[in-house]
Amino acid sequence: MSEEIKAPGKVEELTKIPYHVAIIMDGNGRWAQSRGLPRLAGHRAGTENIRRILKACAKYGIKILTLYAFSTENWGRPNAEVKGIMRILEHTLDRELPELHKNGVQLRHIGRLEGISEKLKRRVREAIELTKDNDRIILNVAFNYGGRTEILDAVRRIVESGVDPDQVDEALFSQYLYTAGLPDPDLIIRTAGELRISNFLIWQSAYSEYYATPTYWPDFDEEELHRALLDYSRRERRFGLISEQIASGKKPG
Repeated sequence: MSEEIKAPGKVEELTKIPYHVAIIMDGNGRWAQSRGLPRLAGHRAGTENIRRILKACAKYGIKILTLYAFSTENWGRPNAEVKGIMRILEHTLDRELPELHKNGVQLRHIGRLEGISEKLKRRVREAIELTKDNDRIILNVAFNYGGRTEILDAVRRIVESGVDPDQVDEALFSQYLYTAGLPDPDLIIRTAGELRISNFLIWQSAYSEYYATPTYWPDFDEEELHRALLDYSRRERRFGLISEQIASGKKPG
């Protein structure tokens, strides 16, 4: 991040801003191939774009940004591509961490650290520790993440904790997820035109609003983000209720 994140000013047209936005960053490989470049060039370009979108989210007043960076299924990709992605992550942490910390970004990891190198594990943990008290915006990086794995891990921890089954409700279960303590995403954006959730935040997205764009992730800029936020601001979130109940102030649950 080469520029300081500034406080949000007046945002035209948007009647409401989501507190928590999650993005499935799709299309890096196709972006590269469409330009005659190797797939890793797309992953590098996609990583560079994180800085731009993080700044834009901070400007709009979004408080939590969750990015789907690498899924548990992505390990099945060609070995050279996986190794390249790991190197890109290491270099990105080294390059961006000081500026992120300076600008008040709190970094969190959601997913498993198993399977990645000890060096990268150490750098991830150091980044989390360094930024843990920052409060401008939370950046969750879903790396080696899978929604089903997250739920299974939560169940295992509940069992290991000896919790009485009669005490297990949605609130308690949420405390055992990787995202414990954070509100569910209000808006989930998927780039590159695909219309599926790809094992992302399965529990947390129960009532999230979805927005899909054909734009590849490296080309998803502030203007594209504004379109997604404008679409979100036009929607009525009812959480299973009807419009009249929402208008009267009734809350779900």
